[in-house]
Amino acid sequence: MSESEEIIREQTSTTTKILFSAPRIGTSIVLGIEGWALLTLYVAGYQLHPFLAGFCITMGYLTIALTQFLLGWISDAKYTKWGRRKPYLIIFAPLLGISLIFLILPGFVLDLNDPSSFYFMGLLFQKKNLFLWMLAWEIIFRASYAVTTPYQAWMAEEFPVEERPKVSQFQNTFNYIGNGVMALFSMIVLTTYIDALEGAPDLNIPIPLSISISIISFGILTIALFYIVAFKMPTEPKYEIKSNLWQNLRIITKNKNFMLIVLMVGISGLGWSMVASTMLLYLQEALNMGTTDYIISAVVLLLSIFIFLYLWRRLIQKRGKKQILLYVFLAAVVFMPISLLGLIPMQSYLVLGIIFILGIGGILGGWFLFPYIVYADVAEDDEKSTGDLKAGIYAGFPSIILNIFQAAGAFFIGTILSLPDISPTGTFSYSMGLIIFGPVVSVILLISYFYTKKYVQLDFDWERK
Repeated sequence: MSESEEIIREQTSTTTKILFSAPRIGTSIVLGIEGWALLTLYVAGYQLHPFLAGFCITMGYLTIALTQFLLGWISDAKYTKWGRRKPYLIIFAPLLGISLIFLILPGFVLDLNDPSSFYFMGLLFQKKNLFLWMLAWEIIFRASYAVTTPYQAWMAEEFPVEERPKVSQFQNTFNYIGNGVMALFSMIVLTTYIDALEGAPDLNIPIPLSISISIISFGILTIALFYIVAFKMPTEPKYEIKSNLWQNLRIITKNKNFMLIVLMVGISGLGWSMVASTMLLYLQEALNMGTTDYIISAVVLLLSIFIFLYLWRRLIQKRGKKQILLYVFLAAVVFMPISLLGLIPMQSYLVLGIIFILGIGGILGGWFLFPYIVYADVAEDDEKSTGDLKAGIYAGFPSIILNIFQAAGAFFIGTILSLPDISPTGTFSYSMGLIIFGPVVSVILLISYFYTKKYVQLDFDWERK
């Protein structure tokens, strides 16, 4: 008898589905701020060397590559009086909320001027205390974000299979809301603080209430939503998980197409992580945008992502997944060299900024559709050939590879941003890396395009029936 046949799941109400999905608001906000704004905040605002900031983010990616896998495995293996998943929500949710606060706002504790010097990898740097602070809290943040693994695994134990698409729909809705809040905060509110830090002779300026209250509220919201779910949702019944982790790993690693897909996602993730972490810094430093510019750009970004999500989804239904993914790669390859236009002196870079944001939103709107769809399809294709559904491990294993590639992307972008400054306008300067990062991403995604076109299968015969 299969596991799904042994567990009897009761029908749930819409309120229960919404309740379970609500933590996705908090996780989307905190991960979005960390992913989109952290590099800009520490490099442009706190004036940490970009190589050091890139190294810290690299260590964060490597941490979550390990902890997501381990936390899913451990929560599978041990059943407690609170069930398999609840203890990890209760333990790790506070760490996630608290680590965001200290990661974004080191000024609560540290002297941001931090005159200390130190050698790292044979090179002399400044701001040792700030570097160690960012490194420690980035690792804690990423490790505690692994709470999403047992949380997501819990869905299969709480909801019947026919209800899961509805739960996923609610989760996606909350993800979109969280990403919208994150984008508005990062591009409108947080950039005003970064601007103030850039122009301040003393970095220990008062933290604006709009910043401190928002960050603390995001941290508390994340903790509260996980705790509400942990205490309100019923504990799943005890059952034996008969699947063997290592046996399943051996099986999926022998699935040639799946491993080719994982490598494709990893190579692409190298480029996408560079785009996400550098986008705001490019607007801040290379295009020298102001508050009004950011408001316009934030609205354009949100609208473009949502509109293109819909358009790409319709195209997938008509043309198939592989063909549309190839279009997404080609669009990015052609578009990303737009960063070179920052070399042209302009009186205002607002129009270029809007075009840049519109293109990024359209491209990311396409890419965001693919990973989860593809993993679910590959798992179903495997089930049709083996009779055994291993959706969890098909969804979890790629995160290890993806985060390793994203770690490489973070380290690479930190190195690129360490290149000498240039000043095309003669009035402000910035790293040459902000100009060349676009063509570098194009090359990476061009490799992804040819690799995907030749080796990867994304559309299956059973889908046409």
